[in-house]
Amino acid sequence: MTFQSTPFPAQHDPAQVAFQRSELGIILSLYGRMVAAGEWRDYGISCLREVAVFSVFRRTAENPLYRIEKRPRLRGRQGQYAVIGMDGQILKRGSDLKTVLRVLERKLIRPVE
Repeated sequence: MTFQSTPFPAQHDPAQVAFQRSELGIILSLYGRMVAAGEWRDYGISCLREVAVFSVFRRTAENPLYRIEKRPRLRGRQGQYAVIGMDGQILKRGSDLKTVLRVLERKLIRPVE
């Protein structure tokens, strides 16, 4: 009597990268504070094969002011989260989302006149 063994399915990357609920909670908390401060007006979310992107806009019909990216493949290297400016410059990269977003929270701090 012979048995055929069925191999376990291979571990492969998901079809697309997405933000988890806890990550979105952190991002949307910052977004709400920036909207209340009059800095931001709109956002868009893209879930692609290798990256999830949360784009922030001052107005709907323009290029994003900032992109918050999640790239799980960079988890062991520079960190999977990054904040990228309008010109494509990486403003902050790391493995902790709250720490990475602090670069944007500084925009809320204004001198009192």
